[in-house]
Amino acid sequence: MKLDESQRLAVAKWITEGAKLAEIQNRLAAEFGLKLTYMEARFLVDDLKLTPKDPEPPKVTEPPIAAKPLATAPVPADELADADEVLPPASKVSVTVDQITKPGTVISGKVAFSDGQTADWYLDQTGRLGVVPKVQGYKPSAADVQEFQLALQREVAKLGY
Repeated sequence: MKLDESQRLAVAKWITEGAKLAEIQNRLAAEFGLKLTYMEARFLVDDLKLTPKDPEPPKVTEPPIAAKPLATAPVPADELADADEVLPPASKVSVTVDQITKPGTVISGKVAFSDGQTADWYLDQTGRLGVVPKVQGYKPSAADVQEFQLALQREVAKLGY
């Protein structure tokens, strides 16, 4: 595509104004009667040795984090006893993540339920969770399933998934 000097200057001006390739394509058609495909417009801009500007990313302002005052006085023993009652009990379900992920999965591992039964677990590419018990037909209790899901979330979060 050959452009005359005024057309080249117009395209250069549009680029400096921040126009995208689709805008340039539309403006060439509207102002000069030049119908180009998107790819032709892309080659034209490249031939003119112009580079469209990337849009400025929106500035995200995070609210300031309020600093918590540090405790300087020791906590009384009766308050420590109350704090222990608030903490959840230790989990009876343990989850491990495989070092080498099983084929066809995004992440996999093993789980041991509170009754001693074990199973393999995996997440596939669609995000579905699968559990394959070692004993065929085994179904963990609802409480164990809930603990398993929470423990799995913690383990996966540690890995950054």
